[in-house]
Amino acid sequence: MPESTDLKPKLYDTMERKVRELAPSDGETYRFYCCGPTVYGPAHIGNFRTFVLQDVFRRMLELSGLKTKHVRNVTDVDDKTIRDSIKAGQSLKDFTESWKARFHADAAALNLLEPHLEPGAVDHIPEQIALIEKLIAAGCAYASADGSVYFRIAAFDDYGRLSRVRERELKAGAGESVAAMDADEYDREAVGDFALWKARKPEDGDNFWPSPWGEGRPGWHMECSAMAMRYLGETFDLHGGGVDLCFPHHENEIAQSEAATGKPFALHWFHSAHLMVDGGKMSKSVGNLYTLADLEAKGYTPAEVRYVLASGHYRQPLNFTLASADAAHQALGKLAKAAAALAARAGDPAPPRYEDLPALRGALGPFAPAWEALCNDLNTPDALGKTFGALKGIDVEKITPDEAAAHFRALHFVLGALGITLPEAAPAEEAPPEIQALAQRRWEAKQAKDWPAADALRDEIKAAGWIVKDAKDGFELERE
Repeated sequence: MPESTDLKPKLYDTMERKVRELAPSDGETYRFYCCGPTVYGPAHIGNFRTFVLQDVFRRMLELSGLKTKHVRNVTDVDDKTIRDSIKAGQSLKDFTESWKARFHADAAALNLLEPHLEPGAVDHIPEQIALIEKLIAAGCAYASADGSVYFRIAAFDDYGRLSRVRERELKAGAGESVAAMDADEYDREAVGDFALWKARKPEDGDNFWPSPWGEGRPGWHMECSAMAMRYLGETFDLHGGGVDLCFPHHENEIAQSEAATGKPFALHWFHSAHLMVDGGKMSKSVGNLYTLADLEAKGYTPAEVRYVLASGHYRQPLNFTLASADAAHQALGKLAKAAAALAARAGDPAPPRYEDLPALRGALGPFAPAWEALCNDLNTPDALGKTFGALKGIDVEKITPDEAAAHFRALHFVLGALGITLPEAAPAEEAPPEIQALAQRRWEAKQAKDWPAADALRDEIKAAGWIVKDAKDGFELERE
């Protein structure tokens, strides 16, 4: 097994269809962009599965010793935000700001690191217009009679290479709504051409901006290209999002960006698989579209929700159930108990701060396999399994305080990499007098070498829900 200090983080690349090593292309900072929330309502746990996994990805990079620049956008103008803000009788800005605040509160509760930059689409209209003008000048986009502008897919030979979609499989409008495809309103050359700029419509209300083609607003795909290139450069290291964004959103980003610059857009693509609930698709009508607040109302903590969302491999669909949240509660309790035992043996040191964790990765001891699993294609379930395996192999009573302190730090390194926060360890429950009496009788039977009697008493204690642990000069009782 390689030394933990030599590990290079690796991740599957959707474009190349293989696991590739992660390294900053400029030799200094790993620059990555993640598609953020559309702020027209509360984010649900399916959204947050992607954000949690992106957070673990960033932590893996930083704890590997890499400097990062993380940009996550906010979509604050699109069909849904306009529609719902008008329905609510609010300005677009007031409406989206309130939902953005809710998203930030949920993200903080789930222990997500804040992105280094969080640009919004409305604040970057000029950049989007400039990019559209460049595409028109290059012959890759055209304005229609109503003032809308479309990207000409036929002008970009590599269209579809990320998702492997073929022209015959393109849906009308590459992701635009059926209503948006009315031929009387949208005059596009080919059915697959997608909107870069949408002409103003009566139902948009006051939500429009001036442009060389008339009043309107940017298409959804345009914002990410314009903001990613402004803050990360024309070519950057990685682009992430849910697998549902692979086509058409990311496919369209690639086309419009590379057609404008003639350079590669993102060098690595990171997609997270879908979240299911109770074995099916999340749906309001079914009643299984959970927000963080919904689960908190059922008695689950954000830490337990995060644990579930991080517990499955990012490339595999994850099935969320309330039973899995119950299991997360138990798992976090076991981790908290183990951490408390190590801390007590080590003289109660303070857990290391996140910024101090990178210096610890060369001294992970039995927790090194957990870190190796995380660096190997962000294998979070394997990392969790190896963390529990490491704890199982540590007999706290038989190690020195210095060894306990080292294990305590290493455990918190892995927990920090996963973004797991521990609950307060529950105080030890005192066994009732009758159980203590049984345990005393067992101890005396052991001293007398009456092994059958000692075994029988141990089984009786176990049947009552208690475990007796022998020490050098006595015994301890704890709940099973």
